[in-house]
Formats: sequence, C-alpha cells, structure tokens
Amino acid sequence: MFPEKFLFGASMSGFQFEMGGSRESIDDKTDWFVWVRDIGNLMNGVVSGDLPENGPGYWDKFKEVHELAKEFGMNAMRVGIEWSRIFPSSMKDVAVNVVREDDKILEVDVSEKTLEILDEIANKKAIERYREILSDLREKGFKVIIDLNHFTLPIWVHDPIAIRDHKETNALGWVSSDIVVEFAKYASYIAWKLSDLVDLWATLNEPQIVSSLGYIFFRSGFPPAVFSPSWYMKSLYNQMQAHARAYDAIKKFSEKPVGVIYSFTWVDSPEEDQKIIEDAMYFNNWYFMDGVAFGKVLNEERPDLKRLDFIGVNYYTRTVVSGSNVPLDLEGWKMFFKTLPGYGYACDPYSLSNDGRPTSEFGWEIYPEGLLKILLALKERYDLPMIVTENGIADSRDILRPYFLVSHLKAVEDAIERNVDVFGYLHWSIIDNYEWAQGYRMRFGLAEVDYSTKTYHPRPSMYVFREITNKRTTLDFSRYLRSPYIVWKE
Repeated sequence: MFPEKFLFGASMSGFQFEMGGSRESIDDKTDWFVWVRDIGNLMNGVVSGDLPENGPGYWDKFKEVHELAKEFGMNAMRVGIEWSRIFPSSMKDVAVNVVREDDKILEVDVSEKTLEILDEIANKKAIERYREILSDLREKGFKVIIDLNHFTLPIWVHDPIAIRDHKETNALGWVSSDIVVEFAKYASYIAWKLSDLVDLWATLNEPQIVSSLGYIFFRSGFPPAVFSPSWYMKSLYNQMQAHARAYDAIKKFSEKPVGVIYSFTWVDSPEEDQKIIEDAMYFNNWYFMDGVAFGKVLNEERPDLKRLDFIGVNYYTRTVVSGSNVPLDLEGWKMFFKTLPGYGYACDPYSLSNDGRPTSEFGWEIYPEGLLKILLALKERYDLPMIVTENGIADSRDILRPYFLVSHLKAVEDAIERNVDVFGYLHWSIIDNYEWAQGYRMRFGLAEVDYSTKTYHPRPSMYVFREITNKRTTLDFSRYLRSPYIVWKE
C-alpha cells in the first residue's frame, strides 16, 4: 500500500507546456526558442520544425489543467519557472558580493537591497502570473513543487547558435562559471517573491542530460550541439555549483526542502566485467549526485557543494553497455564502455527490444524493474528522502501506457515496502507537451491535447491512474504487470 500522505501527481516544465494561445503566453527570450527555428537546424533535420508557440497553452489555461488533475486523483503538481520570463534582459549589471577562487564560486550574497533592484528590472506580469498559477494549485489542495530550471536558459545567458557556429560570444551557458552567480540571483529573487506558495524546491532538472546531449551526444538535437568533453565537464561542474548557491539563496527565505531532479538509468551488461557496469553507473548516475550529496567531485573535496534535502528521481528506462577499446576521455577520467543498441533508449519505435520487451513510440524499452533497482541503490548510497519526479511513456495510441503505469507504480510500491523513503510519484505528464527537438510527435500525456482547439481529453490510462490513487495500491491491477503483447495474445 502507498502511505496515506503519499503524493500522486504530474510534472510539467515551463517551455514545454506554457505557450499556445495568447501573445502573452509566448516566451521568445530562451535559447531553445531560438534553437528550434534556426535554419541550419531545420535544413539538417536537427529539430522537428514544430514551434513551441503552438503548444498546449498552460499559461492561459492552467485552471483547466489543475481541475483535470484534481478530477483524476492528483494531490501534487510540479511546475517549472522560466528564468527568461522573469528576466528577459541581462541581470549582470546588478552587483552582488561573491566569494570565489578562480572558477570556484564559494558564496553569493544577495542582499535585500539587491533584490529590490532586481525587482525593478523583473517582468512583473510574469511573476504575477506564476503567483496566480501557484495560488490556484494551493486553493485546490495541491502540494506545490517548483523547479527553477528545466533545460532552457535566457538567450543573454546562452547563445547556442553563436557557440555552434564558432562565433565570439560571452553567452556560454553552463560552460562559464559566471552563470553560477546569475543563477543564484535568480533563485534568490524567486524565493523572495514566491516562497509562501511553495512546498518543495528543485533547483535543476536533469543536469547531466543538458551536458551530455549538448556536448557529447551532439546529434541529439540539444543545443549547442558541439562535441567537447572538456565543456561537458565544465558544464556539469558549474551546475553543481549553481545548485549549491541556489540552495543557499532559497534557504534565506524558505524552510521547505530543497533538492535536485536527476535522470537516473539502471545499467546492465551482457559481459561479466563489473568494472564496466560500475563505470557506466558512475558516469550516468553518481558523478553529479556525489558532488551535491557528499561535496566530492572526483578527487576534489568541495564541502560547500554538499547541499541536498531530497532527491527527485526521473526514470524512463535502463542502459545496456559493453566494453570499448576506444575510451571517452573526460579530462583524464576515461570511460571504457559503449551503449549497445536494441536496449534501453536505443531501440526501434513500437517494437520489441533485444530482450523481447515492448518499446515506446520514442523507441525506449519498458524496463520497470530498473526503477526499483535505482531506488534501492539510491537508498544505499545516499539514504535521503526521494520523490519520483518524472516517469512516463510516449504512446499516442495509449496501448502501452496502462502497462507502463501499473508496472512502474508497482516498483515504487515495492520500494516503499522495502523501507525506501519515497514520498511521491509524479507522472510525465498530465497532458501532451512540446518534446524538445522532437516537437509534438511524442505524446506523453495522460490526457491528449487537441492542439487546434487547446482542449484536453483523458486517455484510458488516466482512468487507470485514478483507480490506483483511489485504492492506494497496484494490487488490483496485477494482470497489467505482464507485457501487453502477452495479454493481447490471450
């Protein structure tokens, strides 16, 4: 059974959900807004050609989404704040006291006077709309989880086209340690303005995805699509620092828990070389998390980075690896493994993996036991409270989602019965959304979005979700725990 106070809900970001409808819903000051309409990216198929301003329209229709969530048994919602909406122009001229040693940002002191100056240049309409959104959630009885950053950055912070085209720019995004100071100012301002409406804070979403898809796997469609292992390491390091300094800033105004949201993947290998698995687990999961949980970055001790109250667990599938004779050299830290196709994220859409498991419309293998394994591993390594902050499937036909939902919620239920402190499950997502470089092709919503009318229509799986929240157990849905392909044959 799920505990009485267990949180059932959904996660949303700003950029992927807000736009669509009024002119005020459009946020054209982000790196991603520029990236998805760049002619070079379009001509080379890097991005879909779909535009975010044609999205599901949460900015204008948030009350309808909240009503839908309440109707289907949800009591928690994760909402993203867009930095570029609050500060569409640079904050760099607003001075703060910074303690730094070269690229190490040890302290950022944002005073009351500084916040008043930031208030003068902030977009008041945007901050008021976010207050309306959060207030509506609170009035409807939801626990509110705020995420300060979900991939996007203001264009004055990160100019991905200039970087990709090797043009001179100071807008280097997470590669420059200057962003740590600016992010701390932004986090401090948001906490100052919104802390009375927030139950949990998350500083960053999936930092290693930003770094790995931006600087290692550059064909992913993520900006700036430059292969640079050194920039990969710098960007991750600066995100560790940004989390820590944002944590400090938030705690000045809020006693509520502050965590980070991370995309975890379980690692398997057909080879009996435990070091390959350990290296892949460390690369994918532990390197960043050890920094913010222990204050340890490889051989460097940074106690000022040890800032973590809870872990937001994003989980979609596993990764299967084998040994490689050509290492990935991350500034002396060498990885001797490679990802095998036919498993995890590397499958054909709507097919079977090499293990005979169903795959999503995105080509992601359904591997629910990986979620249980990750939750157990996180308890053993960090022993912190956890909330599943993303878990979902691209499935426009809604043929796999019921199986996906039940099997992954069963994994969470099993983890709780094994004394893992998991206090919530947030599905990705309640409605369809703009899926980055894939545009609108990947449908992750429990409810379908009709983009022409901006209306939301519950899929059958949404009723399954509601029944589980009502019964507070997956026990009555054990038939769904088998592969849908087997069920259909019967």
